[in-house]
Amino acid sequence: MNITQKINDAPLVYEVVSKARDIQQSDFDDAVSDPVDSEEVYELIRNINDPEHPLTLEQLHVTNKEHVFVDDSANRVLIEFTPTIPHCSMAALIGLCIRVRLLRSLPERFKVDIKVREGTHQSEEHVNKQLNDKERVAAALENTYLLDVINQCLATAV
Repeated sequence: MNITQKINDAPLVYEVVSKARDIQQSDFDDAVSDPVDSEEVYELIRNINDPEHPLTLEQLHVTNKEHVFVDDSANRVLIEFTPTIPHCSMAALIGLCIRVRLLRSLPERFKVDIKVREGTHQSEEHVNKQLNDKERVAAALENTYLLDVINQCLATAV
């Protein structure tokens, strides 16, 4: 990324304790119904790179399993994330990266909500509104510079 001035020069880095999800033979069988669960969704987002640091969202505790909620029968996913600092100017970009990762990975039937965890950001209402407004998200994704940054954040996400 080409971000020269960092908002949080020294973020806390946490040990990654997540293990990779066990792959079952039925995961490759299209005839077997495979419900989406919170563990699967967490696996999709945990390795997204932070836009400001060469660390993953999991390493920075921006995302964790306890803040991923999936209701497969209702086709709903809710992701709550925690910016590294309360005035993080990258919060909307982080949320957008999460949204794009899920748009590219989950079946279209899912309605995805992305939110800053309550009380963790000084502009959480504003950021949440941006992240969950289809027109704003579509406009953001038309910006080629922004899309390049998002793609860089997603480059190592597995």
